[in-house]
Amino acid sequence: MSPSIAERLAPWFAARARDLPFRRARTPYRVWVSEVMLQQTRVATVVEYFPRFIARFPDVASLAQAEQADVLAAWSGLGYYRRARALHEGARFVVAHLGGRLPRRPEELARIPGIGPYTAGAIASVAFGVQAPLVDGNVARVLSRLFALDADPSRGAGQRAVWALAASLVPARAPGVFNEALMELGATVCTPTSPRCGECPLAVECEALRRGEPETLPRLGPRRAPVTVYAGAIVVRERDRVLLGRRRPDALYGGMWEPPHVEARDAEEARRLARALVTRPHGEFELTHALTHRTLRVTVTRGGRRARAAYPDVYEEVRLVGERDLASYGVSALAKKVLRGPA
Repeated sequence: MSPSIAERLAPWFAARARDLPFRRARTPYRVWVSEVMLQQTRVATVVEYFPRFIARFPDVASLAQAEQADVLAAWSGLGYYRRARALHEGARFVVAHLGGRLPRRPEELARIPGIGPYTAGAIASVAFGVQAPLVDGNVARVLSRLFALDADPSRGAGQRAVWALAASLVPARAPGVFNEALMELGATVCTPTSPRCGECPLAVECEALRRGEPETLPRLGPRRAPVTVYAGAIVVRERDRVLLGRRRPDALYGGMWEPPHVEARDAEEARRLARALVTRPHGEFELTHALTHRTLRVTVTRGGRRARAAYPDVYEEVRLVGERDLASYGVSALAKKVLRGPA
């Protein structure tokens, strides 16, 4: 009998797995934090942020007890800040309703705010050894090529099919190793372009390779073109302090601090609206900030603080903050660009 997919993957993973800080001491809490961080974020960035975050919030209780502002400050620079807010809300739910302990079963984990099927599968299999599947972009790509799946695995019937396939493959023994190995294979060998099929432990099983077309799979639908959004921002400094606004909790990037921004229809309106928020304008520059679905074109105006300025109502508070203290505030990557000035 030929080795199963799990039997082929296990020794490969033992020999080739990257030594990453979040793979050490795989407690349920640490798995949860790392998997949330890894969503839509490069591994190299998580390698930098994860140890600091865990040092500050070493367990569910410490995270639940923290102020949201402190959680956002620790997350600052990772992007997609709704993940941090959801993680914080989930920790409070676990402490309030589950005695501070994460449950074992994926269906129970999925009841926690912010935990979806993927994260539930990761915690259940990796931390608890429960036979539960997971599918992220890497797993979907590996399975689409391995079994030559024609449907888009990111939506509809294709998504249901790849989850069903993952569930049929995950073994009862060491399911976490199997799931991590699939993700590692997709991240390091079965990459979106130029896959290194000669290094793949599953090459003998791969239907896409047999057909000579591994790079044509998975068959993803067209990506939505990013929308260009214009904004004006102001930078006001007084001695060693800088003017920042904190966005309302219900707003986009809620709870984050930034130099006050105002959205506009075009660059000219952005310039005009920004100038209206300062006195004595004395410098201007433009920057571009790319996000997954949006490209921000920001016109930044330097100037003095207006008395009783009518800042956009998206801010629940606007005040001067000591520049030495910025590390203790939740400041986005865009805000740091604005404060840093032209490249």
